[in-house]
Amino acid sequence: MNVSQRRYGDKLFDIGLYCLMVIAGIVTLYPFLNVLAISFNNSVDTVRGGITIFPREFTLDNYATIFAFDGLLTGFKNSVLRTVIGTIVGVLSASMMAYTLSRRDFQARKWMSVLFAMTMYFSGGLIPGYMLMRHLGLIGTFEVYIIPAILSVWNVFVVRSYIDNLPIALQESAKIDGANDWTIFWRIILPLCQPVLATIALFVAVGHWNAWFDTYLFNNMKAENTTLQYELMKVLQSTQSGNNYRDPNAQQAIASVSPESIKMAITIVVTVPILLVYPFLQRYFVKGMTLGAVKS
Repeated sequence: MNVSQRRYGDKLFDIGLYCLMVIAGIVTLYPFLNVLAISFNNSVDTVRGGITIFPREFTLDNYATIFAFDGLLTGFKNSVLRTVIGTIVGVLSASMMAYTLSRRDFQARKWMSVLFAMTMYFSGGLIPGYMLMRHLGLIGTFEVYIIPAILSVWNVFVVRSYIDNLPIALQESAKIDGANDWTIFWRIILPLCQPVLATIALFVAVGHWNAWFDTYLFNNMKAENTTLQYELMKVLQSTQSGNNYRDPNAQQAIASVSPESIKMAITIVVTVPILLVYPFLQRYFVKGMTLGAVKS
C-alpha cells in the first residue's frame, strides 16, 4: 500500500468517525431538546403529539404553573444549601478517610476496609434508620440532610484507589523535608487528586440535588426545611390528581395544563442547574496529572 492509498484510507476512517460522532450527538441531544420543546409548548397543543425539537405554540404557562405553588422558593434555597454543604463535607470526608486507608503505616487499614465494604452489602433498613434519626434528634431538622450522608464508602474506595496510584516518593520526600501528615494531605494529595475529587463531587452534588425521599420521611411536616425535589413531586401529584396542594392560587393553573407538560417543565427545572455546574468540573476529568512528577 503506497502513501496516497494510506492517506485515502485515513480520510475515509475520519469521515466515518465524524459521521458516527454526529449520529451519537443527535441521539444524545434529541431527547433533551424534545423535553425542552414540550415544556415550552402549549399544554392543549401538546396532547396532539408530534412535538420534535421546536415548540409549535410557544408559551411559559407550564413554568408559571409550577412556580404558582408555594414552597418552591424555600425548597430551592434549601436544595442549593444542601447541595453545596453536602458536597463540600462529603468530598472532604471521603478524601480524608481515603488518605488514611491508603497509608502503608496504618496497620488497621485492611480490616477497616473490610468493615467499610460490609456496609455496602448490608444495611439496617428503613425502620431502624428512621429510629436512629429520631434518637439522634435529627427529625425535623436541616442537619438530617447532611449528617447521614457525610461519608460514602464507595467514594472512599474510589479516592483511595486513585491515591494508591500516586508516586509514593512524593510523600516520602515531603516527610524528609519535615512535612507532617496534614501538610502532606493538604498540600500534595488534594491537589493531585483534583480529577477524582471533581468526579465524586459531581456524584455527591447530583445525589443531594435529586434527593426528595428523605424530605418525605424526616421533614414532611416542616415547611421551612422542604426541598425543591419534594415540592416538585407534590406539584406533579397535584396536576395528575387535580387536587389542590396548599396554595389556593394554584388550583386554576392546574386545570389549564396537562400532567405531561408539567412533567417536562419539572424535568428542565431540576436538570438545568446540574448542567450549569458540569462545565466547571469537566476540565478536571483528565489523566496523567502526575506524569513526570517523579523520576524513578
